[in-house]
Amino acid sequence: MKFTLEHTDPQSKARAGVLKTDHGDIETPIFMPVGTAGSVKAVHQRELTYDIKAQIILGNTYHLYLRPGLGVLEKAGGLHKFNGWEKPILTDSGGYQVFSLAGTRKITEEGVVFKSHIDGSKHIFSPEGVMDIQRSIGADIIMAFDECTPYPCEFEYARKSMEMTHRWLKRCIDRFDRTEGKYGYSQTLFPIVQGSVYKDLRRQSAEFIASCDREGNAIGGLSVGEPAEMMYEMTEMVTDILPKDKPRYLMGVGTPANILECIALGVDMFDCVMPTRNARNGMLFTSEGIINIRNEKWKEDFSSIDPAINSYVSSFYSKAYLRHLTISKEILAAQIASIHNLAFYLWLVGQAREKIKSGEFSTWKDQMVKKVSTRL
Repeated sequence: MKFTLEHTDPQSKARAGVLKTDHGDIETPIFMPVGTAGSVKAVHQRELTYDIKAQIILGNTYHLYLRPGLGVLEKAGGLHKFNGWEKPILTDSGGYQVFSLAGTRKITEEGVVFKSHIDGSKHIFSPEGVMDIQRSIGADIIMAFDECTPYPCEFEYARKSMEMTHRWLKRCIDRFDRTEGKYGYSQTLFPIVQGSVYKDLRRQSAEFIASCDREGNAIGGLSVGEPAEMMYEMTEMVTDILPKDKPRYLMGVGTPANILECIALGVDMFDCVMPTRNARNGMLFTSEGIINIRNEKWKEDFSSIDPAINSYVSSFYSKAYLRHLTISKEILAAQIASIHNLAFYLWLVGQAREKIKSGEFSTWKDQMVKKVSTRL
């Protein structure tokens, strides 16, 4: 993997670059649709490519390990072959999912023992095992196994958790560097900065992660309930420490406004379930603001969902029709809304990239944050 920084914004820390992988190039800043179990919910791969214009999608190690299982994925030739997605894939390590199983898992120095949410069977995730699993899934970018601390959490818990995450990272790196990919293309490992909302821990973690000298780095443990200003403060501190010549991935963020503010702080890569999850509940993100399509006010609005977004569904279907489908609980409503919201997110980061290149990002960002935060 190779990252080339092409432009920086004179008024902020925003950057535009290109991330080269064996499955294609990724233009940053980028948003990555979440395909937890090998599928972005309610969206075809063709729509991801041509309507949404996604350049990379996510898979989830925990879910794919349990179902369909590594045997099926290996026989298929990896996740790319299994789901027909020919562009890059990133897999998260499953750490977040495992740690969210609070009542059914036990954390030790060796790793995490947990029970499957599907059938209650017992499993162990260790740093080495998670590297092997992600090799089998076959993602282009794989994540280190870490512990994602909850918010709020005590300083001492956050410190011990971060130190264990660092010890686990050494084991991840050792296993990753001693093994090969299974499908004839290269994979890369991103370490993850932790430290909760404590400045000294975040600084210590960022310095350690930077010293590991991998091809890209991630920031975890944010967007877990802390105030947005705190998230921005931690993100800025970390991006100031992480190397400038490597991509920075802020995990699990977030709203359109969050993404714009964090691009301004020097983040290159984002993912979040929000565009698809909110779509299924009738919330649409648009270039003019947020729409609750269930509201009566859209009942006779025959204008298109958002003509500014270069996506088939955004300009073809009317708000009135989508409201009717949503109220009627038609499956097509979830499909249209999911495709539109993802197309909007990709449009937003694409616009950000253009504004960084033209030197207009900061002014544009301030205007757009207000717009995309407004409820229509």
